[in-house]
Amino acid sequence: MIGCHMGRFFQVTVGGGSYQEGLTSVIQGVPPGLPLSEQEIYADMLLRKPGADELSSPRKEPDLPVIYTGTNAADTVEGADNRNHTNGTPLTILIPNLDRHFIHIKQYQDTNRTPRPGHASYASFVKYGPDDDAIGAGIFSGRYTSTIVAAGAVARRVLADHGIEVFSFVREAAGVCCPDVDMETVRRRVLSYKQMRRDLDPFYQEVYVKGRVTMKMRFLEKMAELARIETQVDDIRAAAPGMTRKQVRDTYDVDAVINCPDLAAAEDMVDAVNAVSATGDSSGGLVEVIATGVPAGLGEPVFGKLDAQLGQMLGIGAVKAVEVGAGMAVKDMTGYQSNDRMHAERGRVVFDSNNAGGITGGLSTGQAIVCRLAVKPTPTIDKRQSTIDKYTLENTELAAITRRDPTIVARVWPVAEAMTALILLDNLIAYYGYEAMKKKSYGGK
Repeated sequence: MIGCHMGRFFQVTVGGGSYQEGLTSVIQGVPPGLPLSEQEIYADMLLRKPGADELSSPRKEPDLPVIYTGTNAADTVEGADNRNHTNGTPLTILIPNLDRHFIHIKQYQDTNRTPRPGHASYASFVKYGPDDDAIGAGIFSGRYTSTIVAAGAVARRVLADHGIEVFSFVREAAGVCCPDVDMETVRRRVLSYKQMRRDLDPFYQEVYVKGRVTMKMRFLEKMAELARIETQVDDIRAAAPGMTRKQVRDTYDVDAVINCPDLAAAEDMVDAVNAVSATGDSSGGLVEVIATGVPAGLGEPVFGKLDAQLGQMLGIGAVKAVEVGAGMAVKDMTGYQSNDRMHAERGRVVFDSNNAGGITGGLSTGQAIVCRLAVKPTPTIDKRQSTIDKYTLENTELAAITRRDPTIVARVWPVAEAMTALILLDNLIAYYGYEAMKKKSYGGK
């Protein structure tokens, strides 16, 4: 398997599977001197983990990350105060699987002869043969996206130091569309939604706030504690801070279930998803990602265009289309309507619109970068579907008995946010290299 790697200057390699021992992100290109903790990585990971709300799979994975390499184990000299700082070597993040019980493995074993329509289970069997990691779909499970979010948390931290912010939300779910909301309101509500999820997440409170796992512990000490946590997953979940949906809205000014900045639309989305799920079916939607503070000039012609690289988000499971700016709508525009006219104000360029999504010619323009991802319905559904026995090629039927998401869109937005951050940081490093060379060669002109 050679496709589990991305990036040129900020490189990420992922591995593992849904029911293997766990998953791994190996990151190269992390600058030295970055204070890093598992708590801040988990703060992003908890946004996509299963079992968090009524729109996600009931699987109870805590998704607790462990930093294994790439940070200093102690101060490099006495009093240096650089323990747990990145040191420029490859950063490895482990994500152990803590909810992979035999009853769930047996459910997959009972249905693995019959590929799920709409899922990778048939194509992966053809490609890898009978040893294909079919328990929980292996690396073709949405579980692998935890590795992207873990790496993206590191990238977002570096980008923030350079004034770049990436945030994302659910634009559409089950046919319910979020109306246009001004960018600052979107940003504020996304940040508030993330704060709400941290405050109400039982593992964030139990494991990190209470200090059961800390950056002072050695790796084996952390793993011993995670082994104890594995036996307490149900008890920890039961002790979750409780708030009604109305209390969440009154306290945080967000919806408790879905990250949509228009609260009326958020309620309608949840109702629409649940109505479809009640029939045994699933639904899709649209995720929007926004990046602000990106300098003009990121991207590389011809095949390394920034928008082409953002198209790599098709690598996120269930994503079937990526559009930048006005996207597919440009087919119905004239040139005058599509063009983003510009003028100068107080020595800087101001654009009158952003149909280009902040990218022209594959290069960033300095405007906000805006892209959207179309997310298909969850292929695992509770309806009888025609399929085959992949060993005998006999025709048969399948109805899912495994754990499933009513929709995936509510869990894809943090993955899109993370992958956008990875792509932008990779390009930012190249950008700074060019800028340094320009100054050296042309005196900054």
